[in-house]
Amino acid sequence: MSLAAEINFSELSNKPAESVRKLQAAPDKTLLVRRRGDDEDLVLTTAGRAEEVREVVSFTTSLFVALLQHSKEASHLIAELMPTVFPWVRFLRPEDKESFAVEIIETLEAANSLGTPAPVIQLITEWKHTAEVMADPRLLEILTREQSDDEDGE
Repeated sequence: MSLAAEINFSELSNKPAESVRKLQAAPDKTLLVRRRGDDEDLVLTTAGRAEEVREVVSFTTSLFVALLQHSKEASHLIAELMPTVFPWVRFLRPEDKESFAVEIIETLEAANSLGTPAPVIQLITEWKHTAEVMADPRLLEILTREQSDDEDGE
């Protein structure tokens, strides 16, 4: 993340008024707050800026979902473009690629209605792990053997 304005966490706590002035002067109304050690850096922004970003993401997601639900051609195009966005998709079986495309559209719509990207990130992570297994013949063999053993035992 490359932000124009940044400060150290100690500046925020020791000089809050100056920190707010830097935030308001930043062209994107965003301030990167650097933290020490292994602590994750923070992003400070104005409430107005956060609402603008939320509205843009919500609108873009709604438009994208509506387009995909309206047009079979658009849905197929998205499935074809998935490897460009997520190169690991190439390791999925064709039916899994299609399932991923459908699930991500549905999850984008549902997550947008909740106002959180967490379900989308979770879905992408799960499918990426599936692709990692599919890419490793040894892991795939172990998992398919265990699945076959479970089916035989029932």
